[in-house]
Amino acid sequence: MHVRLTSPAQAELSAALEWYAAIQPSLSVRFLDEYEGLLERLRDNPWQFPTVRNSIRRAGFRHFPYGLLYRVHPADVEIIACFHARRSPRRWQDRT
Repeated sequence: MHVRLTSPAQAELSAALEWYAAIQPSLSVRFLDEYEGLLERLRDNPWQFPTVRNSIRRAGFRHFPYGLLYRVHPADVEIIACFHARRSPRRWQDRT
């Protein structure tokens, strides 16, 4: 299944990568590797992660306090947020 990021999700992903790169470049590489692993899991079976609100599901990172919030459509998976777990959920809920 095809996975696509919305513009806000892409901006959040980029900001997280920049933040981890500023701390330690190898952290941004590990973050990106984990992100790509989640994408592969979403492609294989997007229904494996729990629903958090209406039709929005959350795929959590294992080693970082982030999650991908997404919707499953018949033709693709739409990632609406790359979200830090300690931020207010209102930031992504406004997108739904």
